[in-house]
Amino acid sequence: MNDTLNDTVKDAADGGPPADVIVIAKEPAVGRVKTRLTPAYTPAEAAALAEASLRDTLAAVAAAPAGRRVLALDGTPGRWLPRGFTVIAQRGGGLDERLAHAFDDAWAGRPLVLIGMDTPQVTPRLLAQAHRGLARHDAVVGPASDGGFWLLGLRRPDARLLRGVPMSRTYTGEVLLTRLRNAGLEVGFLPRLTDVDTPADAQSVAARAAGGRFAAAVRALGARTAAA
Repeated sequence: MNDTLNDTVKDAADGGPPADVIVIAKEPAVGRVKTRLTPAYTPAEAAALAEASLRDTLAAVAAAPAGRRVLALDGTPGRWLPRGFTVIAQRGGGLDERLAHAFDDAWAGRPLVLIGMDTPQVTPRLLAQAHRGLARHDAVVGPASDGGFWLLGLRRPDARLLRGVPMSRTYTGEVLLTRLRNAGLEVGFLPRLTDVDTPADAQSVAARAAGGRFAAAVRALGARTAAA
């Protein structure tokens, strides 16, 4: 274990027992993931980028302190899944329902931190920061640059906080925050990150997290634009 990870573990321990972590993801199958990256990238290239993003995300979670690591998956696990994760199937129709069910299905009496597969720049230190935040707050939110959120931590799941929240909108994060505060929850925040949804997002995230699998995959495919 290197010094950085030692520091991360200590940071989390200072804030109390680490939370359980949920990664909600789709199987990185061609034609089913990252469709907004096309036509700049082919469907196969978009799936390859999705797999690289998922691998980076799972690696960060595997390296971070956690009570339990859960993958809420739409699809079938592949060789990209490291050891140490409990896999549960996603349930529900819209993303709001699937998020609510993921919290309920992963609940084991400990705080929960949920992230998606779209922020491969996430680090163990950021996840440790979420753990510390839940020691001081009822909820922790990681805002996304598109107006949504890339992380949601809750001391205790409550489906009413998520069901009916409009997803993939510029005001998604604002609606979620209103829900949390109206429920009387004290909310802490993490740094703003960019979800990888568009070719421009892919280039930006790869430049900021140059050492990961996602950045390597973007470099291997070369620069692309939405008009490519």
